[in-house]
Amino acid sequence: MRKAKNIFENIDVLSIVLYIFLLFFGWINIYASQYNEDINFVLDFNSRYGKQIFFIIISTLVAFILLIIDWKFFFTLSYLFYICIIFLLVGVLLVGDVTGGASSWYKIGGFKFQPSEFAKFASALALAKYYNGILAKKMDMKQKIFSYSLIIIPFLLIILQNDLGTALTFTSFVLVFYREGLSGNILIFGFIILVLFITSLLFEKLILIYILFAISTILCFLSRKEKKQLYLIISSLIISCSFILSVNYFFENILSDHHRKRINVLIGKEFDPQGAGYNLIQSKIAIGSGGLFGKGFLSGTQTRFDFVPEQSTDFIFCTIGEEWGFFGSLFFFSIYLGLLVRILFLAERQRSNFSRIYGYSVASILFAHFVINIGMTIGLLPVIGIPLPFISYGGSSLIGFTILLFIFINLDSYRLQILR
Repeated sequence: MRKAKNIFENIDVLSIVLYIFLLFFGWINIYASQYNEDINFVLDFNSRYGKQIFFIIISTLVAFILLIIDWKFFFTLSYLFYICIIFLLVGVLLVGDVTGGASSWYKIGGFKFQPSEFAKFASALALAKYYNGILAKKMDMKQKIFSYSLIIIPFLLIILQNDLGTALTFTSFVLVFYREGLSGNILIFGFIILVLFITSLLFEKLILIYILFAISTILCFLSRKEKKQLYLIISSLIISCSFILSVNYFFENILSDHHRKRINVLIGKEFDPQGAGYNLIQSKIAIGSGGLFGKGFLSGTQTRFDFVPEQSTDFIFCTIGEEWGFFGSLFFFSIYLGLLVRILFLAERQRSNFSRIYGYSVASILFAHFVINIGMTIGLLPVIGIPLPFISYGGSSLIGFTILLFIFINLDSYRLQILR
């Protein structure tokens, strides 16, 4: 616990101000998405905006508690938090409540608890502590595999819950690994795999293999004097062709039916305006109808008449786009990106590996949520169901993101004292 006289010493006020603004902005958009002229009481706990006020109060109390705790508490118990979350992720597979096709929730009375939302900060703490005593650029293969496994384990457990959206956010940790010395070739490899996956769904596989073979032949001719490059080109060709041939199996047997339909709608292989494509079509209509300046608060017709499903959760940006327009959305982007840039700035000024790596983890997770959520509402990414941090309705997500952020604000306030 901090000393009473220094309870708010060195706390980054700007981060907290941006956080509070996002909470307020999120709530008024949840209110707009659920507005009913017959109910004027904002504390109606039968409504989502009434429940969100309760979640905001809880999150505020959690944030305050996190700020007054000594940083050693988080450092010492990092692995314990991680182990507890892993047990909860395993347990939810056995006794979890199914919501939206995903077995991701514990039902406690009238409330639901989603452990995957808390797995993010627990994984970030565990990774930061592991890297704290190791020079990342000099890690041997066993150490690298162990560090990657800290992220892969919760990723796989969440995949088993049929919650692909939340699981995908764990891929954002690759940015942390890159910051700590991971080769940029891994990022390039990941991008190539993504391109091959999409093109394999759009075009004949034999044509793609012929194209890759032709490109590899040209590269081999240009590098015929360099044996290492030849081996790399040939092995890359074999891996790429094997991946292309396995795409159908993965697509048909691993992905669920609604994920397949959403991907097909996104890439134009299917047109299903009343089914898988309905959410996306209505989302685009809502955002586009906002124009430059929006229709005004509580004046969005798509919002008021519930044309967009899940508009207070995964599709909350539709309300922002329709009622606040292009410039309102641009202002929201500026605030959100301002918070991300601020986190990165704070991370870079840390004197300890533990605080810096945790800070980068926070920025990466929030960035992934932001990009995926906005991307799916405007049709750049498939609809996979993922909240917009601090904006979307939900207790588990709001409290989870609050913990994620305020642990870092706490660590930053000790930056002059934490040297290891």
